[in-house]
Amino acid sequence: MNQGVVRVIKDLTVIVEFDDLVPDIHELVVVDQLGTQLLVDSLEEGGRAVCLIIRTDFRIQKGMTVTPTGKSIEIPVGDKMIGRVVDALGAPIDGIPPVDDSDMQHRSIFTLPERGGTAKISKPEILETGIKVLDFFAPFVKGRKIGIVGGAGVGKTVLTMEMINNVAKQGGGLSFFAGIGERIREGHELYDTLKNTGDILKSTCMFFGQMNENPVQRSLIALSAVTLAEYFRDEQKKDILFFADNMYRYIQARNEVATMIGQVPSEGGYEPTIFTDVKTLQDRLTSNANGSITAVQTIYVPADDTSDPAVQMIQHELDSIIILSRAVAEQGIRPAVDLIHTTSSLLTPEVVGDRHYLLSVQVQELLQKYEMLKPIIAIIGETELSPADRADYAKAKKLIEYFTQNMNVMESMTGKKGEYVKRDDMLKGIEEIIV
Repeated sequence: MNQGVVRVIKDLTVIVEFDDLVPDIHELVVVDQLGTQLLVDSLEEGGRAVCLIIRTDFRIQKGMTVTPTGKSIEIPVGDKMIGRVVDALGAPIDGIPPVDDSDMQHRSIFTLPERGGTAKISKPEILETGIKVLDFFAPFVKGRKIGIVGGAGVGKTVLTMEMINNVAKQGGGLSFFAGIGERIREGHELYDTLKNTGDILKSTCMFFGQMNENPVQRSLIALSAVTLAEYFRDEQKKDILFFADNMYRYIQARNEVATMIGQVPSEGGYEPTIFTDVKTLQDRLTSNANGSITAVQTIYVPADDTSDPAVQMIQHELDSIIILSRAVAEQGIRPAVDLIHTTSSLLTPEVVGDRHYLLSVQVQELLQKYEMLKPIIAIIGETELSPADRADYAKAKKLIEYFTQNMNVMESMTGKKGEYVKRDDMLKGIEEIIV
């Protein structure tokens, strides 16, 4: 039997020395005396393997023996996973007994899927969210990626929950939620919200690696969720709605792991392989000839600095970027969307139609003029403006008020009934304001 011996222990990093065959990278090895699983991260000279403790266990001691398993982290894939809440290893954390996976396929979370050909070219299909500001400025198109960007406490998770509630309720697909390093409270709220809204939970797969987990699990949770999503897309030809909260926490977890194993950080202070890690994950969240994955990702902005290199890197992978602003939130506007800086490459006549596109151009002109007039009004007052400027300023104020909206998922907290506005009604409302 090929066994190794623990030589060095540093936080969640364990260096194991093997005399014979060294295990492969990403292979699982087990500490014999404890049954604790370690993940081989890299190999060093002298038959040494740098391993990571997946589930925190401080009982490991030098001299303990370690046995390779010959396999990587594999999660069960199949219909039995629908409606369940699991961790990075596919183990249930919803208080319900584990699924019987004896007759299920298992897939390694590190194995990249085969290229299934490019997605079929068809007319873009807009998925209505019922949220006015999203449907107008950042149309939600099937098979594309949308990002919700903002600092702490500006409403990223609430907006995501509302999209899950509104879009998933329409049916026709399978929903995924990957909780990456966010607050445990938010995970409970999301689970309770889906549970109380009827059948949504029965068509949702949930993966949680929240703040209470160590960085190894938090860095793996997105890969586990994507692996199951790929199975349903490729094997069952399903259309997937994939929600990730929060993609920046994935980078943070990877940074913590990189620091533990002694990697030299890049110029921006992030791990040296940050570009590869982000790009590999994003490339798996794509559509192909078998089915589609429509991804919604929240992105935390450290210190409200949207120029952060990691934030910029994630944004380059997205089709639509919704910017949530603290300045807007402080005015009591919900959702706190920065209407000027929110952008979408999908806001074209070919995707949304001429009517929507022309309206978007007019609205952007009014909002730009509003921002230009604000400092002038602060000095001389609104009454000193020309009649045309005064009319445009009033229209812009009405538009900003129009795009505020009560959320269905917040009804129990705010006491205000949530709104769902159909796309055509939203366009009519905007036309009435700007005409």
